[in-house]
Amino acid sequence: MIALAEGLSGSLPQALTDWGPAQLAAVVIAGYLVVGEPFVGHALHRRFEGRLRVDPAARRSFYRRLLVLEWGLAVLALVVWLSAPDVGPGQVGLAWPRQWPGLVTMLVCLALLVLVVLSTRTMRSGELSGPPVPARRGEGRHAEPPGHATMALLPRTRLERRLFAVVGVTAGVCEEWLYRGFFLAVVAALAPGSSATVLVLVAAAGFGLAHAYQGLAGVLATGVLGGVLAAVYLQTGSLLLPVLLHTVIDLRFLLVPSSALPAAAR
Repeated sequence: MIALAEGLSGSLPQALTDWGPAQLAAVVIAGYLVVGEPFVGHALHRRFEGRLRVDPAARRSFYRRLLVLEWGLAVLALVVWLSAPDVGPGQVGLAWPRQWPGLVTMLVCLALLVLVVLSTRTMRSGELSGPPVPARRGEGRHAEPPGHATMALLPRTRLERRLFAVVGVTAGVCEEWLYRGFFLAVVAALAPGSSATVLVLVAAAGFGLAHAYQGLAGVLATGVLGGVLAAVYLQTGSLLLPVLLHTVIDLRFLLVPSSALPAAAR
């Protein structure tokens, strides 16, 4: 990841300055993304797991809650940015790409897409399916087997798939705006002169921690993804390509039939 960010310093967003009241609000939101979101996400997922076996509408309810939370936080960050003086759209990635990613970045993105295709084929083949794990008394809130947090979120019915499609697009738009555009702009303001390497690593750590409910493997996987998307953003100066990549990666789950998903997560 360090090599990936080499040579990007000339493409860094400019630091935010003279924010006044908006500066404090921006720092609070950025702090929540790194510190608060892991706890909130874990609590929401555990609550969802507890409802999953007894409520047929648990996934639909969870999807709607995610939509409200992500769009609400994204709009709040947008309002804070609009309240900041002399902070142009290009400083938070709201611009057309200035250039294509470099060769190394493109090769890493290609490798990532290959891994996504292979993992999708694995899920479609049903290799992740297994016998149900019976819940013991008092374990209703932890009914899902370890390591299957993501599988539990995947849609089964037609209505769930429609909602999940909206969730996937929302994640691509809102999370890139929050964790790449807005968050990295705040980091650049708090630590002027930060190198591209530092920003990529910070973005990777923040995005990985936000997915703490997926366990250590999920934190590492999403951390790598967050770092790659941050490198693409920093090199192109735009959130457009990260949004498209993020959306495609999330929507791939719609290719997985419900019959191929673990029975314990249904």
